[in-house]
Amino acid sequence: QVQLVESGGGLVQAGGSLRLSCAASGRTFSSYVMGWFRQAPGKEREFVAAQSGSGANTYYADFVKGRFTISRDNAKNTVYLQMNSLKPDDTAVYYCAADPFGRGVSRVEGEYDYWGQGTQVTVSS
Repeated sequence: QVQLVESGGGLVQAGGSLRLSCAASGRTFSSYVMGWFRQAPGKEREFVAAQSGSGANTYYADFVKGRFTISRDNAKNTVYLQMNSLKPDDTAVYYCAADPFGRGVSRVEGEYDYWGQGTQVTVSS
């Protein structure tokens, strides 16, 4: 069982920045593929970014390229999402997800076995 706890959400003005954190349990975090997803009100959950266990491979949704950066600290069992140049359309609940089996960096929700509870990000105009 892998437990994920997100933090770092909040209210920010358009153009501002936030850094989300996701702390994971487990002894083999460095082998987990980690992903970030988000769900805006009235919309389906969508992929944001993912990273391989070593950090060598990353994958971003087109709408966040150049603005968001996924990174990880395997010594702290934590993955981050640095979000810059935030827009009101980025308002959503952000979830981290883990694939402890290392299937590969993926945008597909079904490839992730464990999910955090989510953290709210609100961007005001």
